[in-house]
Amino acid sequence: MASTEEDFPRGGIVKKPAETKTLEERKEVDNLFQSHVQPETKKRKGGSKEDSTTAKKKKKSASDPVTLNAPAKYVEILHLKNIKEGMLMLACVKEVADFDVVMSLPCGLLGFLQIKNISDGYTKLLSEQLRSQGTEEISTLDRVFRPGMLVRCVVLKLDITKGGALSIKLSINPKLLNKALRPGTLRPGMTLSGCVESVEDHGYLVDIGVGETKAFLPRQVATDQNPNPNPEELRAGQSITCRVDEVKGSGRVVRLSVNPLALARTFADASHDWSLTSLQPGLLVRATVKTVTKHGLLLSFLSFSGQVDFLHMEPEEESTYTVGQEVQACVLYIEPVTRLVALSLRRHLLAPGSLVDLAPAGGDRIGEVVDGCRVTSMHNMSGALLELPDQTRAFVHRNHLKETAQTSALDKLLSLPELSCRILNFSAMEQVHFASLRKSVRDKVHFRYEDIQVGEVVMGTVSELLGHGMMVLLSGNLKGLVPKSHLSDILLRNPEKKYSEGMKIKCRVLSVEADKRRVTLTRKKALLTSTLPVVSSYAAARPGLVAHGFVVSIKSFGCIVRFYNEVKGLVPLRELSTEPLASPEEVFYVGQVVKVKVLECEPEKERLLLSFKAVVEGDTAGEGTAAPRVLMEVGQRCEARLVTKSAVCLEVAILPEEVPALLPTMHLSDHVSNCALLWEALEEGDVISNLVCLSRNKESITLTQKPLVRWGLEEGLFVKGFSELVVGMTLVGWIKKLMPYGVFVEFPCGIMGLAPKSALCDRFVTDTASAYQLGQTVIAMVTTFDEEKQRFLVTLKGSEVTAPEGGAQALLLRGLRERRSAEEVLAGREGSGVRQELLELTVGQKLTLAVEEAPEEGGATFKSDELTGVAIAASKPHVLGVTLTPGQKVTAVVLQVDLLSARVHVSVLPKLLAKKKSLEAGSLLAVMVQHVDQAFAVVAFESSARLAVVHAARHINAVFSEAGHLKPGSALSVTVTDPACAELRGLPLLRVEAGHSRHTAPAPRAATTSESEASPGHVYGETLEGAVRSVKPTCVLVALDGGGTGSVHVSQMVDVVAIGSFPTALLEAGARVRARVIGGREATSHRFLPFSHPNFKYSIPELTLVPSKLDDSVKINPVKPREKLGSFKAGQQITCFVSKYNTERKCLEVSTDPSLTGTIDLLDLVKDPKEASYPEKLYKSGLALRATVVEASSKPYRFSLSLNGLQQLEEGVVTLGMVTNIEPGRGLLVRLPSDATGTVSMTQLTDCYRKDPLKAFSKDQILRCFLLGTKDDKWELSLRQSRVAPDLAPAAKDPEVLSTDALKPGKLIRGYVMSAGDQGVLVRLSGSITGRALLHKATKFSVSPKVLSQHLPSSTLLTTSIISVDPETQLVELSLLTQDTKKSDVVPEALGLPLRPPEEQKEELAARMKRKAAMMETMAEIKSKKMKMKKIEEQSGPDVYFREGEEEEEEEEEEERPKKVKAVVTVDKKKKRKAKKGRPEDSDSGVEVSCREEETTTTKQVKPDPSGPARLQVSAGFSWDLGLSALRPAALDPRAQDGDSSAEESEETDKPQKKSKQQQEQEQKEEEKALARREVQLMEPGLRPQDAASFERLLLASPNSSLLWLQYMANHLQATQIEQARSVAERALKTISFREEQEKLNVWVALLNLENMYGSEESLKKVFEGAQTFCEPMPVYQQLADIYARSNKMKEAESLYRTMVKRFRQQKGSWLSYGSFLLQQGQSDAASALLQRALQSLPSTDSVELISKFAQLEYQYGDTERGRAMMDKILGTYPKRTDLWSVFMDLTIKHGSQKDVRALFDRAIHLSVAIKKVKFFFKRYLDYEKKHGTPESVQTVKEKALEFVEAKGTQAAC
Repeated sequence: MASTEEDFPRGGIVKKPAETKTLEERKEVDNLFQSHVQPETKKRKGGSKEDSTTAKKKKKSASDPVTLNAPAKYVEILHLKNIKEGMLMLACVKEVADFDVVMSLPCGLLGFLQIKNISDGYTKLLSEQLRSQGTEEISTLDRVFRPGMLVRCVVLKLDITKGGALSIKLSINPKLLNKALRPGTLRPGMTLSGCVESVEDHGYLVDIGVGETKAFLPRQVATDQNPNPNPEELRAGQSITCRVDEVKGSGRVVRLSVNPLALARTFADASHDWSLTSLQPGLLVRATVKTVTKHGLLLSFLSFSGQVDFLHMEPEEESTYTVGQEVQACVLYIEPVTRLVALSLRRHLLAPGSLVDLAPAGGDRIGEVVDGCRVTSMHNMSGALLELPDQTRAFVHRNHLKETAQTSALDKLLSLPELSCRILNFSAMEQVHFASLRKSVRDKVHFRYEDIQVGEVVMGTVSELLGHGMMVLLSGNLKGLVPKSHLSDILLRNPEKKYSEGMKIKCRVLSVEADKRRVTLTRKKALLTSTLPVVSSYAAARPGLVAHGFVVSIKSFGCIVRFYNEVKGLVPLRELSTEPLASPEEVFYVGQVVKVKVLECEPEKERLLLSFKAVVEGDTAGEGTAAPRVLMEVGQRCEARLVTKSAVCLEVAILPEEVPALLPTMHLSDHVSNCALLWEALEEGDVISNLVCLSRNKESITLTQKPLVRWGLEEGLFVKGFSELVVGMTLVGWIKKLMPYGVFVEFPCGIMGLAPKSALCDRFVTDTASAYQLGQTVIAMVTTFDEEKQRFLVTLKGSEVTAPEGGAQALLLRGLRERRSAEEVLAGREGSGVRQELLELTVGQKLTLAVEEAPEEGGATFKSDELTGVAIAASKPHVLGVTLTPGQKVTAVVLQVDLLSARVHVSVLPKLLAKKKSLEAGSLLAVMVQHVDQAFAVVAFESSARLAVVHAARHINAVFSEAGHLKPGSALSVTVTDPACAELRGLPLLRVEAGHSRHTAPAPRAATTSESEASPGHVYGETLEGAVRSVKPTCVLVALDGGGTGSVHVSQMVDVVAIGSFPTALLEAGARVRARVIGGREATSHRFLPFSHPNFKYSIPELTLVPSKLDDSVKINPVKPREKLGSFKAGQQITCFVSKYNTERKCLEVSTDPSLTGTIDLLDLVKDPKEASYPEKLYKSGLALRATVVEASSKPYRFSLSLNGLQQLEEGVVTLGMVTNIEPGRGLLVRLPSDATGTVSMTQLTDCYRKDPLKAFSKDQILRCFLLGTKDDKWELSLRQSRVAPDLAPAAKDPEVLSTDALKPGKLIRGYVMSAGDQGVLVRLSGSITGRALLHKATKFSVSPKVLSQHLPSSTLLTTSIISVDPETQLVELSLLTQDTKKSDVVPEALGLPLRPPEEQKEELAARMKRKAAMMETMAEIKSKKMKMKKIEEQSGPDVYFREGEEEEEEEEEEERPKKVKAVVTVDKKKKRKAKKGRPEDSDSGVEVSCREEETTTTKQVKPDPSGPARLQVSAGFSWDLGLSALRPAALDPRAQDGDSSAEESEETDKPQKKSKQQQEQEQKEEEKALARREVQLMEPGLRPQDAASFERLLLASPNSSLLWLQYMANHLQATQIEQARSVAERALKTISFREEQEKLNVWVALLNLENMYGSEESLKKVFEGAQTFCEPMPVYQQLADIYARSNKMKEAESLYRTMVKRFRQQKGSWLSYGSFLLQQGQSDAASALLQRALQSLPSTDSVELISKFAQLEYQYGDTERGRAMMDKILGTYPKRTDLWSVFMDLTIKHGSQKDVRALFDRAIHLSVAIKKVKFFFKRYLDYEKKHGTPESVQTVKEKALEFVEAKGTQAAC
């Protein structure tokens, strides 16, 4: 007490309380709650003239009321963009679900009320009901809300959904609705919104959200005032609108009523003092009309102004409202930001308590498309009102008046006589339909879930991949689920590899539940392509029908097959197959698509009997079979009649047999752009010719109309099976599927190959979707194939495949011919006058037009009297330099005509309107591209005003993105083939020259010997000319004039090379070049030959295009490769060019010129380890680089370069390294730059040790290493972040141990196990320091070294405590015991091993045993002396005879003893007899002591056998334990011949036999020894029973002791008796009383341990299930998870923890256990995510404790910084929780620095808590400083305490 007073002295200055000042301040605060209108008026600034005028008018008319909000400038409806958080509005309940309520808001908006946002009382009630185990019925939402109920609500939050839409979250919590009200503002007659908080005996407590106010609704009042004859009782949580009848106690007690009639007559009054912040939606007011507008009314009420939009006026009274009219209105919503108050005059909203109709009188019409509508009124800011044909009103929002991208033309809607709309929704608040005029909305096939038909094939987009399936977006907000079992024909383990978000897929509808908004889809190919009838109901399953289904269950009695709409049937065992099946599960599997036949059907009982066998036998009776009736061969021509059309496929009937077949839309033409036009031209019933059978199977035939595919089939360029494929074969196919890694190409007969990304084009392709189109016709060449997997690869490169004859001209003519025929068909239909006029237009035709618009940004639109309804436009380039004004008459030339969209592209450029000149065939002319239309381009001759059409691609495989490369303004060189082609309607037919084509020509073949000899030779230095044949990244091939081919290396392109460029990209195929010969290559080996002899000629010349070398006057001196290599010096900077990246050697191959190649090692190539995973992407072939020479030598040839400069390896440097080997238990072997090597020890891998640290590394991995030093010519490396990046690295949890000086006794340190054996456990503390823990310091159990090494394998991470450190010998003694490390023992307790006794107890037991042995020896000597005294008296009688026999028998038995005992006791017969006569106990004692471990065996062998025959030849059994009188006469021995002898033996036998004294003494001595041993055993607490009898005896006394049972099991396990241990456990579970739950649990845990170590998964699962049955499940889960974790089964442990937190989500223990496990595994992020899940699952009352526990776990196992942040966050929310402060202090003292501890204490002593608690913190602060601080810091704490006492005055001094 004295010390306390000294530390915290009493006294200080006591300040007087300022009572007067407090009272004055309170008065000001009270005044703040009053309504101040005048100050608000003064704050308004910057008023306009109108405001001043208005102010003057107000002065004149003083009777006008003063409004608190300005009137609205215009009236408009509520838009979604105007919704703000905190906005109050009136809503109507639309739908009630399990956990939320869908609310209908004003103006057709929807909101969502979640179950947690109703009221605090309802949330508390639900929590109590869920926690309780009673049978009380849970108050669900459907008991609280009824559809049609009017509710006041507040906008709580605006969320953005995954699709980007805005979601409105609502709340009806009275505390938020009425937060502006105070008890003093409550007045009788006010109507408020509240929630029933609880049901009492005489009424209801209602939560009205006003603090400290208790609202009560009497039960009698609630019952009497309800007009219903049988009113329902109010429930807790129910929202009610009530009227304040009485206010007591200054608003602290309020009595309410809920009479609907009274509420309907209760209007807001000025006496209620309503303010703008307290105004409530749903409030009835009397208002005066101030202004009548077209779009609504402006009203004034109370002291406010409001508006009524046209939707909330009564339709019959819209024209009757006048200025000054008094009306009754209802507050609809209040916008707090704009201070806008919206009112409603609708009658259904003016009756509080009534239900609103959710469905119109005419029935549900949502989704209906209505024709014949007309616009009755247009409201530009809101939308338009429509009148439907049945005189019903509908409203179209302004966003739905036009398409999104369409220009505004709202005025034209009024002039249109009729419109078509689609009804979107019915708004209950306005009692009007909401509709849309968008064509895209009207044309939607699926608008509601009711529109989706079961069995329909639909297209969708992958929205999300879930664990149980895949969500597919069908249309709008319609979604469907593809279950996991229906993602494919087989179960996909990794669906994400096949599907990705945004992918377009085709599905079939399995079932539709429109009321639940659920659609189930399937992706099984057999169901997708099935043409059999769809069985969607039991009534549709007629007997004999054959249909497809899928197996959902396999039983012993048969298979259960499911169809559509959950229709199921049974296939009995007898109908599964034609042959008997013993086990159906071996033949069928769940999810298998099968074809079945209906045998019997009972729709009323929903029973189906099906058969597989009937289908196999062919007994289908023609039901539903769709197999072709005629034989169609692949490649056979036919005609077909169109039956039905769909977007992706045409169903046709092959003539004349009317065989059903399919014609995909993409197979209508080779030009993808023509397919849509041809599809539009076809009508049902049309006959399509020139079709070819593409593929056929048992169920369908597929046809094609693609001309190229048809040509390929006729030419035989197809295969019928995989076995016919040959590498190099050319096939015609089409693009089937686009993937990020390539495209799938389909060929006839259903064969499909993959074209990788690298084989798509001669140029690099970044995105396959931009390269090719689905359905595009291509020519492919087979490159490789895999016979086993039935897969093959193809190439689509234009340089490697050969296009059919005709090329681009044939493609052009064919495409235009198809387009012309389709346009003629479309123009020939009825009502196609505009199309007929467009058909007559041709490219190049001149038109006289009138300018309609000419915007400043460019372009123009025109109109023509002859072409009505046609959009005529000219792009910006085609009006340049021409002045256009609206109405001006101009002449234009036609560039393109689009028949489908009725659009014409024209040009008014003068050069295109000039006089046309004639053309000559074969002339080479220049043209310029004027307009591009997908695959076709319009060009104009520069020398003439004539136009022509060319194909945009010269090759059929042209990349789609390159098809539009002919941009307007591009120049081309063309040759005129036909000046006036008839097929082009008089336009010239042109051929584009190769020099201007961007498509790569076919790759040149290798020159043969004959070609080389035939080609002319070229001399060194000769200047040549030619055309570029092909361009490659590293070289350019030139076709020389006069024949032959030359090669230009990438280094020979320009004089100065830009680093990072691709020099060969400067040239294009076909370009003319001038080059000079600098060498040559051999025709066979392509070896570079730089000989300069003038007579030497090169068949394959090496050329240069460098401008400085092309001058003939410049002499080029050749240099040999060795001379060039020798000229390079280490450190020299040179320019090189990338050849390729060698993945095997891990280096980049580069070249400096045509003759020198070098390498750049990966370590010298990258600077960041992340770049090492994709070097081939960073350094592409042909790239120019600047490198440093590392080594250059010719013998041996080495030319090494580096992009990182010359690296000097020195101590303390950070460099890159590559892992070359992983050495378990030791570390990593790393290769460094300059061919150096290094090692990384286990302790240098990371700053925070973790289990199995080497798993994070792999061979050839690139790392950032720190050079510590060298040892044995190897570098010692460190990968610690504190070494590699000290500025970015956090504090090291396991700092480096550089020397033993840093190790102090008692310090905890972690390390890795090196080995465990007889000498103890060796632990690696650093690369050079190793610690040792002796056996008795390693575990508390008595364990053998073998068992210890099994549980402590090499590289096991341990926490150790330092016992001692010897600096001289560098020996560190460690301890692994729990009391030292605060960790669990390294040996599992489940093994049941005995505890190791303390050393003192061992010594005491040994001393006792010595004293006992000495006492026994003394007693034996005394007894032997007595025996000598009586020896004379015992020399006669039968005892002597028998004693002699005993001696001889003992001698014989001594010889028969085990050899082991003889080795210990080597005594001859004479000495043994003397010992028996003198001290018989000596030898026995020796045997007993020496053979203690084999006590049981030795005793059995030494003990005389009572059944052995004695010297008297007694044939009967004989026992020395019996007296002589007990012996009976035995039968005579047949070998005995002498009768006297027989008689004598008979007499001897009849006499009673007696034991000798020596034998009796021996037995007595053995008994005493056994008792002594037993006594010692009982005295030793750590010694367990050693045999089964001892355990059984102890269990009789303590049958409920689980410890005894576990020791019994361990005894069997040590003897490897697994089954006996199991049986003991089963006996224990049956024996232990059911009341001893913990004892039973202990046995179950031991049995789980046993099965985990020695059993199988099935046996462990069986025991686990049994343990859950008889014990609490939660502890069983925890124990098994711990067992898994201790046995390093981390996957099983994590899986069990996940199950545990799902099953026991309401128990904190499960979350804490899982969190501890994750943190111990180093998964901090996963633990943080788990904490968030736990907070959502557990009650809010447990949140603080849960976060605190997780923070403690972070301190113990994870990141201390994160733990500190968590504790700071809790204390920031709950600063007065002193218990949390104490926990935080303990954690900081243990894991933090002194600076952190002092900062925390300083925060605690300044808390605003009770003074006693602050004094407690001061006491702890002072104790800490006394223990860890200095005298100065102690004095500082005392001074702070004195300041605190002085500040608090007498209150703190008490």
